[in-house]
Amino acid sequence: MLPLQVDVTGGGPLAIVVTFLLLAAFYAVTLHLAATFFIGDVPSQRAAYVAPAPALTSLLLGRWGVQGVGPISPSLGVGIAALSTLAADAIAISYVYRLKWSSALPLTLLHFGFFAVLAFALNNIFGLV
Repeated sequence: MLPLQVDVTGGGPLAIVVTFLLLAAFYAVTLHLAATFFIGDVPSQRAAYVAPAPALTSLLLGRWGVQGVGPISPSLGVGIAALSTLAADAIAISYVYRLKWSSALPLTLLHFGFFAVLAFALNNIFGLV
């Protein structure tokens, strides 16, 4: 390998930034779909404001699902990462959409459903994950 050549699968800073941006965009699209279904006509910018919170949380805590950290097993790590991502999503949705918890929690669960179904479908089509 040449000294100036970059390893494509290296996981450097550029890969982390691109992964974060793609994940945030996917969260924003699925949240906008869920919010339009749940609330009605809403500006798409609100979904873009919410999306970095769950994207950052899932990226930071995603490592726990890959390998156990200390006494935490990988399966417990996945649960902690998923619940933390849902909590960050609910807090951001409540703040940005100015919703009470009684409305923010169902929207968060609906967002999770849209995210899971669309991710599953895209994975079956493209086989990325």
